[in-house]
Amino acid sequence: MGRVTTTDRRTALLAGAGLVAGGALAAGCATSGSAAAPAATHASAGGPAPAARATPLTAPAPRAFPQQPAQITHGPRDHPRIALTFHGQGDPEIATALLTEAEKHGAHVTVLAVGTWLDTHPEMARRILDGGHDLGNHTQRHIAVNTLSEADALAEITGCADRLKRLTGSIGTWFRPSRAPAASPLVQRLAHRVGYPHVLSYDVDSLDFTSPGAPAVTRKVLAEVRNGSVVSMHFGYADTVAALPAVLEELDRRGLRAVTTTELLS
Repeated sequence: MGRVTTTDRRTALLAGAGLVAGGALAAGCATSGSAAAPAATHASAGGPAPAARATPLTAPAPRAFPQQPAQITHGPRDHPRIALTFHGQGDPEIATALLTEAEKHGAHVTVLAVGTWLDTHPEMARRILDGGHDLGNHTQRHIAVNTLSEADALAEITGCADRLKRLTGSIGTWFRPSRAPAASPLVQRLAHRVGYPHVLSYDVDSLDFTSPGAPAVTRKVLAEVRNGSVVSMHFGYADTVAALPAVLEELDRRGLRAVTTTELLS
């Protein structure tokens, strides 16, 4: 994917989200640093959102998959399906642009939301679920959960679970630890205690949080993805916005369908 094409894609997507080209973008969910939240909430950014519901939203509860381990890194390798998973934090306009782009391709994704992000942008829970995507828990404050005491780690997991329950009626379908690709045995046990039968890890890391440029993100994902892969990506990064159309187009060309993690494992 050439630089001109990347620029055109990024400009089109950001314009669709109502962002000014070249403006500051809030950092997403990286392994270091913290995300800056925009001052205002934008409930309808990124083009037409699904129609608002007249009744409170009710989201699916976590499910146990008996054939899967307690910590899942990928799905079945014998079906041409993959899961794109996004760490949910950062500018909601960029998040909405990414969701809208996925939906244009008939793709559904999995969003692991940070509790403080939901506090600031509660409308994003409905936007994600109304788009047919999975919504899960990525801890309350996105700190290094594996390094915390048992009480503090439990508070991080339950804090986000409580916010998801209040907003959607469910604690979310998945839990993913923050600032670590996999949960420690303690965090895994705590997540199970809160109500998550599995911890969701991944086998493909896009490294988009390092801001390597959209072509590098695209190459990294497409070089490693295969049947059953769970791909880690992030909201809040311009490289991810610019890379997603090319990733989805190549997945389509290969016959790999991007589905929610729940569908990947079903």
